[in-house]
Amino acid sequence: MVSTLRAGPGALSLLVAQGLLAALSHCPRDSAASDSLALPADINECVTDLHTCSRGEHCVNTLGSFHCYKALTCEPGYALKDGECEDVDECAMGTHTCQAGFLCQNTKGSFYCQARQRCMDGFLQDPEGNCVDINECTSLSEPCRPGFSCINTVGSYTCQRNPLICGRGYHASDDGAKCVDVNECETGVHRCGEGQVCHNLPGSYRCDCKAGFQRDAFGRGCIDVNECWASPGRLCQHTCENTLGSYRCSCASGFLLAADGKHCEDVNECEAQRCSQECANIYGSYQCYCRQGYQLAEDGHTCTDIDECAQGAGILCTFRCLNVPGSYQCACPEQGYTMTANGRSCKDLDECALGTHNCSEAETCHNIQGSFRCLRFECPPNYVRVSKTKCERTTCHDFLECQNSPARITHYQLNFQTGLLVPAHIFRIGPAPAFTGDTIALTIIKGNEEGYFGTRRLNAYTGVVYLQRAVLEPRDFALDVEMKLWRQGSVTTFLAKMHIFFTTFAL
Repeated sequence: MVSTLRAGPGALSLLVAQGLLAALSHCPRDSAASDSLALPADINECVTDLHTCSRGEHCVNTLGSFHCYKALTCEPGYALKDGECEDVDECAMGTHTCQAGFLCQNTKGSFYCQARQRCMDGFLQDPEGNCVDINECTSLSEPCRPGFSCINTVGSYTCQRNPLICGRGYHASDDGAKCVDVNECETGVHRCGEGQVCHNLPGSYRCDCKAGFQRDAFGRGCIDVNECWASPGRLCQHTCENTLGSYRCSCASGFLLAADGKHCEDVNECEAQRCSQECANIYGSYQCYCRQGYQLAEDGHTCTDIDECAQGAGILCTFRCLNVPGSYQCACPEQGYTMTANGRSCKDLDECALGTHNCSEAETCHNIQGSFRCLRFECPPNYVRVSKTKCERTTCHDFLECQNSPARITHYQLNFQTGLLVPAHIFRIGPAPAFTGDTIALTIIKGNEEGYFGTRRLNAYTGVVYLQRAVLEPRDFALDVEMKLWRQGSVTTFLAKMHIFFTTFAL
């Protein structure tokens, strides 16, 4: 406690007196002299109310006077100076209590003793110079996060989560400060069955049926919904097939399911080249067909070549039919024939007319089917040529010679095809002109050694040469047929020299 001093009346004389008394008290004094000096008695102005201190001031009696003090209180470590509290530097004044080995460090209102060597982190040196542990739990304002408790350790501290008790369906947050909801659906601790979907709720969860499922009659499990039956409308354009939790649409053969999964679109099978030749797409299917000259096989896809020759060779071609892919070609014999403009018939090449034969000038060219023959027509002695094919007798020496030698020799050329049905008349002979009463007789006198031919009378004056044995191979015959004519009692002989040619084809 520090007070402000204020002197009363007669204060100066009293101060002088007090100073004198103080001086005397320190000096040796003579006892006789002291005994002879008498001092007046002091009056206590503070008690007798003779002071002049105002209210709020404190009166202190002094010897011969009094003091008035204005009460000012300074905190420890501070001193009153000029009416203000100023810090007291204990280190400078030597009033500190630091022991040896410590340095005094003044602070506002106090001081501290600092060791000349520092302690490790987490320790503080006490006034005696010992390193003592710092309790961070009390020295720090917020050593741990909310929800954690501070535990002091030697040189440090640890934070331990506070035990937090949460209700069912909740757990402590990461910082341990609060209880948060447990997502049973994500953690997998729910008890939703197959066909159910878990929905998290605050502190709990709910099991709902998946799409395509519904509660059973007891409301416990989920059963599949048959959408194909339950839907009021038509889900699929063609066929609806129920599946677990859903349904599936399918299409009939020849259709493909559209992108919406419900409608069916026609499949263009022709794009897949299922037909070997031509393809016509139709709704829901397709039809294979073949080009001209081909026919569809039993598999309905493959086109096979039609053998036109096997089906109608005789109708298509007059000689030979050659089947080619998708069509046919008519062919003629390699020699002696040429194809006509219709491409089907063969026409004989008349080598005699074309001049492509090799007959000499003395020979006569005779055309046959597919070839030619060089024939020599000569009249025997006593005969004269009257045409290209006839020789007539000029004279005869006696009657017998006139009857037995031919009056006329005529050359004939006959063409036939092999395989001719027998019997077949091939030549008719008789007098021209004929008269009533004429009678003839026919005889093959040469060239029928194998018996292919025969003669027969049709009436008295007409006869025929016929084929009585089939000729199967190409062959040439030279027949001499004699005809005797009885007319009006006389006999005349005629000779027909027949060149008969059988060829394979008659086109």
